[in-house]
Amino acid sequence: MSSSSPALRPVRTEQGALVHADADRRLAAEHWLLSAHPQPARARAEWWTDDVVLLPLGTLFSAIRIPGRLVQAVAASTKPEEIDAILDEALDSGPVICDPRGPRYYALVPASVPRTWTQAADDWRVADVDCLGRGTYLGVPRLDAVQPTSGTTAYWSVPMPAPGVLCSPLKVARLIAAGAHWLFEEEAPA
Repeated sequence: MSSSSPALRPVRTEQGALVHADADRRLAAEHWLLSAHPQPARARAEWWTDDVVLLPLGTLFSAIRIPGRLVQAVAASTKPEEIDAILDEALDSGPVICDPRGPRYYALVPASVPRTWTQAADDWRVADVDCLGRGTYLGVPRLDAVQPTSGTTAYWSVPMPAPGVLCSPLKVARLIAAGAHWLFEEEAPA
């Protein structure tokens, strides 16, 4: 389908704002993510053959790795669909990748976070949270991998809504604090 197709054209709302089709936003987000790789064309090929591509962190974005037990404590659930909904709400639709083999969650944040949130990152280590930046690679799933499936190595727990849209570090910090509170409260002797 060509980009001039009516289904993919921006639509002007009554207020005059342009609204782009989901396919356009997804393609733009895909280009943005892959531009973090030194060889975007090669990364795209890997994405389509392997479903996941390793992207370097610290240039366009960084990631905060949150252990599943913290997220499950906030969600009061182990069901992926319930956890995904809580993350979507708590992080205002900021993008989050889930590696179900931990499980571990990776909130995508601005590239500067590992440098500007050093004290918080040091405090988070007690809860097995890690702030990942330069010198680190993250396995990023294709943007259409939005549900856990059998054999899935990673999926978008909260899909990237548009290029450059990342999680607010403050909202991620609040989520971590809430998870640590609930988790450590449960583990404390009565």
